[in-house]
Amino acid sequence: MNNSIQNQKNNIFLTGAPSSGKTTIIKKLITLLPCPAAGFYTEEERIAGRRAGFRMNTLEGKHGYLAHQDITSEFHIRRYGVSIENIESLAVPAIYPRDDTVIILDEIGKMECFSDKFRTATLAALDSKNIVIGTVTLGGGEFIESIKKRSDIEITEVTEKNRDKLPQMLLEKTQKLLKYIKAGPF
Repeated sequence: MNNSIQNQKNNIFLTGAPSSGKTTIIKKLITLLPCPAAGFYTEEERIAGRRAGFRMNTLEGKHGYLAHQDITSEFHIRRYGVSIENIESLAVPAIYPRDDTVIILDEIGKMECFSDKFRTATLAALDSKNIVIGTVTLGGGEFIESIKKRSDIEITEVTEKNRDKLPQMLLEKTQKLLKYIKAGPF
């Protein structure tokens, strides 16, 4: 790795209020990326117009609930039971660093962080030479706050004014980082 990449922040994250468009931006970016990507994104599930839960979707095509109002679990956020099993069987392997791959990590949030394995995998991804693009919750506990304070992470807040421009901005940052990486065959 050359000195130029050491000055670059290869972990690029979005934050913002719920429903600000973070996942929509990530999904648009995935379609624009000029290189292989792995990881996951989350989406709300609505029943009769009411949010019932959250699904995790890996870029490899696997799906499962992150949390749902009908899941019985010792881990809860409001009325949603959190599936630690799905976090660990879907999200954790999806964000494992591998050569030639941009890692999509949507999101580092309170639900995901109930899993020790997810926290460990998140740190492995962020510490890797891979470009990591993701979202992080506005609030959060000690682990989430430690992520936000890292010197190798750049965080942009999604607002109504900037959200339409962010997929292209993220693409340009990714392309710039790819030019600096010499350790892998990007």
